[in-house]
Amino acid sequence: MTPFKTDLHIHTVLSPCGDLEMSPTAIVQRALARGLDMIAITDHNTTRQVKVTQQIGKSQGLFVLGGVEITSQEEAHCLAYFETDEQLDAMQTFLDAHLPPIPNDEDRFGYQLIVDENDEIVGEEPYHLLNAVDVDIEGLYDEVHRIGGLFVPAHINKGTTSLTSQLGFVPPDLKADGLEINRFITRDEMLKKFAYLKRFNFITDSDAHFIDNVGDVYNVLHMEHRSFAEFAMALHGEEGRTIDTMYFRDHRLPGGVGT
Repeated sequence: MTPFKTDLHIHTVLSPCGDLEMSPTAIVQRALARGLDMIAITDHNTTRQVKVTQQIGKSQGLFVLGGVEITSQEEAHCLAYFETDEQLDAMQTFLDAHLPPIPNDEDRFGYQLIVDENDEIVGEEPYHLLNAVDVDIEGLYDEVHRIGGLFVPAHINKGTTSLTSQLGFVPPDLKADGLEINRFITRDEMLKKFAYLKRFNFITDSDAHFIDNVGDVYNVLHMEHRSFAEFAMALHGEEGRTIDTMYFRDHRLPGGVGT
């Protein structure tokens, strides 16, 4: 197996909390400068900046996984990843139908800009993307899987917008393909609190909203090559594919390996 450095939770300028420097071109350039082999674009409740980032990444040798960070009805953030343009379009149709049509307040929350490969503004999301959709976590899992994607509850140890902050715990019967933790806890520490989560593999990502944070935290995926199918196998621990978590820039943090 080949080790690939991956950061699977990155926001662009389309997310209202994303810095204006987070253009697709800038993200790809920073990821390559940080030595990353694979990233995922996961804007809040929209996939509309994914395809152009994938095009730029492909032209420069960076594999860009298509994704989204969905806010569930419980106001817990959940990552979803998809393989094809058709799947991304199906997810976007679902999001458009279930995100409340509340106009964005740019002065309060920030801009929600869609830019092209030349960093030119070509559109803007009118509805506030940080709101919750009207579908619960189980329903989101079912829809993501119906479309053909992978479902990973985000930063589950975080004090806000996570399973533990919104529910008080991670449900033992949770349906998910894996779990994400942030940089403030290791997999071993998480399992001391919730031993029943050992059935899941973990990822740890930067959740970058600013360009300098891309690749701050990353995983090493041991796969045959970079693809959605190989990522799915690593997330599920199949056929020798594994994930090592909790790398910080060029330094390994102790106790962070998750397979």
